[in-house]
Amino acid sequence: MGLKFNAVAAFLVFCILNANAQVFDITKYGAGGGDATQAVQKAWTEACASATPSKLVIPKGDFNVAQLKLEGPCKAPIEIQLQGTLKAPVSMGNLQNTDGWISISQVEGFTMNGGGVIDGQGAEAWKKNDCDKNPKCSGLPMNLRLNFITHGMITDVTTKDSKNFHVNVLGCKNITFQHFTVSAPETSINTDGIHIGRSVGVNIIDTSIQTGDDCVSIGDGSQQVSITGVTCGPGHGISIGSLGRYPNEEPVKGITVKNCTITKTMNGVRIKTWPASPPGSATDMHFEDITMNEVGNPILIDQGYCPYNQCTANVPSKVKISNVSFKNIRGTSSTKVVSKLACSPGLQCDQVVVSDIDLTYSGPEGAAESQCSNVKPQITGKQNPPACAAPATATATA
Repeated sequence: MGLKFNAVAAFLVFCILNANAQVFDITKYGAGGGDATQAVQKAWTEACASATPSKLVIPKGDFNVAQLKLEGPCKAPIEIQLQGTLKAPVSMGNLQNTDGWISISQVEGFTMNGGGVIDGQGAEAWKKNDCDKNPKCSGLPMNLRLNFITHGMITDVTTKDSKNFHVNVLGCKNITFQHFTVSAPETSINTDGIHIGRSVGVNIIDTSIQTGDDCVSIGDGSQQVSITGVTCGPGHGISIGSLGRYPNEEPVKGITVKNCTITKTMNGVRIKTWPASPPGSATDMHFEDITMNEVGNPILIDQGYCPYNQCTANVPSKVKISNVSFKNIRGTSSTKVVSKLACSPGLQCDQVVVSDIDLTYSGPEGAAESQCSNVKPQITGKQNPPACAAPATATATA
């Protein structure tokens, strides 16, 4: 409740600060029927330079924009009121060598709202995306990169059909997404909804995510992340990781996923680390009050995560997982193994709690099953199926 209260309080503060904000409407800077890139950039530059709170307005209508780099620091809090639709180029063109279509960086006191849409027009790019199989693939641009934002609130905005991740949150502090929408088809490749890395105090509240990869993915260095009231699906579920692929990754700590509904996804809630990893840690991670509807692998710890054989699979992961709980998780599974805790043979998982699990499977493979390896969880409450009744086997999930 504390994180949610702080998010709401921050939003109210921004509303008060911006109630009499100076308005910078992009149509006053030349945005019209053609390319609006320069109009948005000019409006941002002047709004960011304002000594009092400012509001950049993108009115109703469609606006074509190429790459936007909206950079601070700004002299006062700044709001983007997105009422219309920003549309990315269909072809890669000058986005070919960038990983961000719209990036907002180095701002303290930032809000985005207005009911508008960020449309990446990614369908053509997905056809060319082979990053799921080719580790040397060329990068595709994300819809929205938020870099080093402090005290941010993004609400009532939709990101649609990104060519890559929809939102990437890097180096941010105290940032909240509320009544946010991610929309992309199940077939879209590598279109994670919200990816978080090296950020502290991230709240995702009452948000709908439909996409082709993880609804929310949490990378290294993420701390104090709260995900509540999220509806996820289609997609690959809500994931911590993957972790341990690169050297010098920072610890993950303090992750809460609560009161969420996950529907027809490839996975449910999971923690994934690469084998043969450098040392690392992930601790204080809690999944509670989750409803699963025809979800594959509803509960999963996978410390042998190795998609498309891009790893040394027979060397144990050195990412230490501890203080994890799965509580009151219920619903239906599309796979026979409804719970799999496959911890590293090199570093077993510690302080794991499994409580009140009720997951059913009605497919052709037989009765639902729970598997465990290299972990001795504390088991309480209802267990359907019986917890840890079989050893965990290798997993191959994206």
